[in-house]
Amino acid sequence: MDADPVDSDPADSDPAPGSGTTESAGSGRFGRPGQPLRLSPFLVGLTGGLGVLLAYAIFLAVRNAGSVLVLVFIALFLAIGLHPAVVRLRSWGLPRGLAVAAVTLTLLAVITGAVYALVPPIVSQTGELIGQVPDYVTQLRRNDTVNDLIVQYDLAGRIESAATTENITRALGGVFGAAGFIFGAVFNIVTVIVLTIYFMATFDRLRDLGYGLVPATRRDRVRLIGDEILAKVGAYMVGALAIALLAGVSTFVFAIVVGLAYPFALAVVVAICDLIPQIGATIGAVVISLVGFATDVPTGIACVVFFLIYQQVENYLVYPRVMRRSVQVNDVAAIVAALLGVALFGVIGALVAIPAVAAIQLVLREVVLPRQQHR
Repeated sequence: MDADPVDSDPADSDPAPGSGTTESAGSGRFGRPGQPLRLSPFLVGLTGGLGVLLAYAIFLAVRNAGSVLVLVFIALFLAIGLHPAVVRLRSWGLPRGLAVAAVTLTLLAVITGAVYALVPPIVSQTGELIGQVPDYVTQLRRNDTVNDLIVQYDLAGRIESAATTENITRALGGVFGAAGFIFGAVFNIVTVIVLTIYFMATFDRLRDLGYGLVPATRRDRVRLIGDEILAKVGAYMVGALAIALLAGVSTFVFAIVVGLAYPFALAVVVAICDLIPQIGATIGAVVISLVGFATDVPTGIACVVFFLIYQQVENYLVYPRVMRRSVQVNDVAAIVAALLGVALFGVIGALVAIPAVAAIQLVLREVVLPRQQHR
């Protein structure tokens, strides 16, 4: 029989120094790792303190960038709402670039029409008011009661004392402040439009990037639920625009029938206000009714009656049917969500309240409740 093989010396099998391979089990290129650090109270406290500082830094960053984040959120919401229109145009054979351009031009046309309808009446009526100021002053001076009040309270002296250089400077500062506000509003609108165009153009890539952050084992289910939420947001936008268009057309026809001035501008005001859930229609009705009473009392009464009837039709017939088919949200939940949205985030909160409720309902129905059933 052959002799048993002689075991070789372990030292003979070790790689030569500098060969670049692992020297021994558990050791790497830079040596054997040391023992883990002990969780001393100092390290625990230091880690907790750093976590608190990091959380506070994130809070300050979000607070300081709050206005920018709001613009980004509005643009993203508009892009999600307008995405179904882009998808529809692409289904007709248009490339994505042309579809986004068509939707953008339509949006710009709507904004331009609204501005064209609102600005000329405001400018003309302001000019008429300024031109009638001398007549108002003359009528007041002919009134004996007004003259007695001027003498009794020394209104002329107070006006002269108020017309100082300091007060004039403050007034000019207020004018410049108003100009700055208008410029800021225009800048914000342009920023939202540009961001909306970008989000629509890169919508698929942004959506895939978001889904890519989810673990692969859950990605398919998250994609299905996420696409359903995005579809509900888009359906809500389409339904809200349809309801607002119906309110604007109805107001335009009514304004022509009763003889209100600037019927197209009033219709635009009602349509814009009607985009705000639950309370927007009331705001538009109050504005138009005030214009009607400024015309004459019978016209004002006709405006009140018209909007009382129209709001009942919209609230109990049009709105529930459209929203039930688009987002499938309970009426009570929609009202509560709109009120909470207005209280927390103002008009923006009211706009996103119903899609948020639809998304929460979907997550509860598809994720939370089935998980609770298996416990």
